[in-house]
Amino acid sequence: MKFVTSDTHFFHDSLLGMSDFAPRPFANVNEMNQTIINNWNNKVDENDIVYHLGDIALYFIKPQKKAYQAIFEVLNQLNGHLILVKGNHDSRAFFKYLESKNYTFAGIPKFQFHDVGVLMKYNHCQYYLTHYPMMLGIAPQIINLHGHIHHYSVPIKENINVGIDAPELDYLNSKPSFGEPLNLHEIEEIAAKKAVKFPRQK
Repeated sequence: MKFVTSDTHFFHDSLLGMSDFAPRPFANVNEMNQTIINNWNNKVDENDIVYHLGDIALYFIKPQKKAYQAIFEVLNQLNGHLILVKGNHDSRAFFKYLESKNYTFAGIPKFQFHDVGVLMKYNHCQYYLTHYPMMLGIAPQIINLHGHIHHYSVPIKENINVGIDAPELDYLNSKPSFGEPLNLHEIEEIAAKKAVKFPRQK
């Protein structure tokens, strides 16, 4: 099965609290990290594929390699093969570090990497997976799955925020627990309901 998610922000302590931008009601980053890991693994199986659309983590410790190792240890606890799209808080140096730790199981690497985005087809629909919202309203046959804007939403039906604190999660009949990636059936449910709320202007 395939899943999508974004903006886990592991270790990012300045996001803790109940801000309008990124509500994260946790006492500390360890509690936040473990909640995401638990909820992720309750939904994703070992051989599933998860597209993570950026802003994986933000960890300010020195040396940098120590931070990278700590983030790797968290990611390695997550079920599934991770296809990582670079966000504004990710770096090529971090991706290179993950590549040095990469391994294969079930014939697929644990980590795959993309700088900008990935085009995915599912059930006769095309999805462009990016970190930033791309405003693809001129191409209604393509839906942009993105992150970056946390608890905000682009008010057009062609853009769906899949971040773990996205308001689009409220469109679902069964709202995911914090940190759960979205499966493609849930994406279709969000897309259908968002199309009703924001019909295309003629």
